[in-house]
Amino acid sequence: MLRIFKTCFVAALLCFVGVANASKIDLETIAEWWNIPYPESFDTSQLKTQGFIHVKGNQFVDASGKHFVFRGMNIASPDKLLKQGQWKKSLFAELKDWGVNTIRLPVHPIGWRSSGKYNYIELIDEAVVWANELGIYLILDWHSIGYLPNGLFQHPMYKTNVQETMEFWQFVAARYKGVPTIAVYEIFNEPTDMGGKAGTADWLEWKAFNEQVIDVIYAHDKQVIPLVAGFNWAYDLTSVIEHPIEREGIAYVSHPYPQKAKPKPRTKDAVYASWTEKWGHVSAKYPIIATELGWVEEGGFGAHIPVIDDGSYGPWIIEYMEARNISWTAWCFDPEWSPTMIHDWDFKPTEQGKFFKKVLQAY
Repeated sequence: MLRIFKTCFVAALLCFVGVANASKIDLETIAEWWNIPYPESFDTSQLKTQGFIHVKGNQFVDASGKHFVFRGMNIASPDKLLKQGQWKKSLFAELKDWGVNTIRLPVHPIGWRSSGKYNYIELIDEAVVWANELGIYLILDWHSIGYLPNGLFQHPMYKTNVQETMEFWQFVAARYKGVPTIAVYEIFNEPTDMGGKAGTADWLEWKAFNEQVIDVIYAHDKQVIPLVAGFNWAYDLTSVIEHPIEREGIAYVSHPYPQKAKPKPRTKDAVYASWTEKWGHVSAKYPIIATELGWVEEGGFGAHIPVIDDGSYGPWIIEYMEARNISWTAWCFDPEWSPTMIHDWDFKPTEQGKFFKKVLQAY
């Protein structure tokens, strides 16, 4: 695995702190700060050929110009999986067997800080190598929930700030410039004012912030696709048509969990109309990735609002998205994070896991 720092510098550090503490090095607080080298770009020579995915109109296209749809799964955060002994290539290989062409990597701000960015980036490096070997694309997601401009969040694990978020994307964009395997940068997972509990979300303010992040990303790498989320926990994109992100090559995200749409009576046509009103209409003009979707039956493991459903949601959402060329990654290929795709690390599928596995393997 490629290391970020020059061999001689790392060797000197190991002598200074001792091998046992090597993974605990805080390179930003060592005494001889003037000797800290600049972070290096990922070594693409270790990757096999993999075409870049681009935006063309309201679609994604591959290197040959052919229409491309991201279809795949979320996994848990790499640092969580590492601590539980599940961060390994075999996890990616299992997902390949399920039929995915895409894996979404959620990076929680608390995990980024507690692991240390230099340690965490080595996990992402491994994900790039594994995914590339298997012909899979990655979506890298800054996994926070709340309204960033107000600095208010749903839980301490999501706490971040504008500066940290900007620095994360600056660091990542510089590191993975020219790496086709990481196709998408999801700037912020779920922006929401939590019904006023995090203040009042303002689309023009949010739009301006995302444009600033995109400018930083594009200053390093114009071959990646920035992904911008709507409000109401990344569900509502109604402001996009009137006030779109004024940058080329971007896409939008929605998390259309089953209880987000609330028509009465709850018929398929009524749900489709609700989806179209809140987010689906954007797909006529811009590409969309539903980076989270899924369900669990009432009383099932991890059942909570807004993911509870009787199972009708699965066929409905797939039919709806496929008719509109909407890409998607289902949540979540982990036995602990609901709605789960698997019961255990033997990869026994849950009810929704069986459904999505069948859908993915059909492609």
